[in-house]
Amino acid sequence: MANQVEQLKEHTIVVSDTGEIEAVKRIKPQDATTNPSLITKAAGMSQYAKLIDDAVEYAKGDLALAMDKVSVNFGTEITKIVPGYVSTEVDARLSFDTEATIAKARKLIELYKEVGVDKSRILIKIAATWEGIKAAEVLEKEGITCNLTLIFNKVQAIACAEAGATLISPFVGRIMDYYKEEELKKNPDFKGFKGPEDPGVKSVTEIYNYFKKHGYNTIVMGASFRNTDQIVHLTGCDRLTISPTLLDEMAASTEKISVQLDAAKAADMDIAKVDSSEKAFRWAVNEDPMATDKLAAGIRGFSADIVKLEKVIAEKIEAASAK
Repeated sequence: MANQVEQLKEHTIVVSDTGEIEAVKRIKPQDATTNPSLITKAAGMSQYAKLIDDAVEYAKGDLALAMDKVSVNFGTEITKIVPGYVSTEVDARLSFDTEATIAKARKLIELYKEVGVDKSRILIKIAATWEGIKAAEVLEKEGITCNLTLIFNKVQAIACAEAGATLISPFVGRIMDYYKEEELKKNPDFKGFKGPEDPGVKSVTEIYNYFKKHGYNTIVMGASFRNTDQIVHLTGCDRLTISPTLLDEMAASTEKISVQLDAAKAADMDIAKVDSSEKAFRWAVNEDPMATDKLAAGIRGFSADIVKLEKVIAEKIEAASAK
C-alpha cells in the first residue's frame, strides 16, 4: 500500500516548505518555498555557513545586497534539487511600497541570472497587501512570476488572481489558530477542529472552488499546516507546501486518502462573481478581524526575522572588514 505522501502526489503537487537544503534533498519535492523565518533558521546551521560567507564577500560591505544574496544563494542550491519553482521572498518591510517591491524583485531576479538561474524557475514571494498585489501585477507583465503570500481572505485571493499572479499561498494553519483561540475563550475544553470543519481547510476550499468556477489560472497552494488532517482534507488542491516534519509523518502512514477538491465539480457549482476592486478589497479585509490580524502579524513576524538575520550578516561584514 502506498504511503500518504505517495497517495497525495497522485492528486496534488507536493512542495517542500523549508530553507534546509538537506531536507529538500531527502524529500525530493516538485517545488520548494522559503521565507525569512526559514532562511534565518537555516542560516544558523554550520553546514550552510559557506552560503552566508559567500554573500558577505560578494556584497563588499553592502548589507542590503548581502541580504539579497543570502536569499539567492539558498534558492540557487534548492534549484539544483527540485525540478520546479523555488519561492524567494521580498523583504516584508516593503509590503506597503509597490515601487520598492518591484525594484527588490527585479534585483533578486538579476542576482539569480548572474549565477545562471533563469527567472522561469523562481517565484518572487510578496505579501498580499493591496500594494504587494499591484507590484505583482507589474512584475507578471515583465515575465517575473509571483507567489502572493499571507492570504487569509477570499477577496484578497481573488484580487491576486485578477492581477494575474502565478500562485497564491492561503495560510491554513494560521487561520485555524485564530478561530481555535476564539473558541477557547468560550470553551476552555475545546479540543480543536476536525477535517472539513477546520476554518483553514474551509477557506482554501472556497478559494479553490471559486478559481476553478471562474476560470482563473492562478495556482492555489495551501500553506502553513498544523497537522496532517488539514493536508489530507485538501487533497486535490493544485499544490500544498508542507514542512518536512509533516511529510515524514505522512510517509509513515498508509491510511487511505481520497480527493477532496475537484476542479470539474467546482466548475459546475453555483458561485457568484465577487468584486475585488481596491475599495472592495480594503473593506473585505477590514471587516474580517482574522484576516486583518493575521496579515499584520505575518508581516511583523517576517520583518522581525529579517532584522535578526541582518544582525548576523552585519556582524559578519564587520568581522570581514576588520581582517
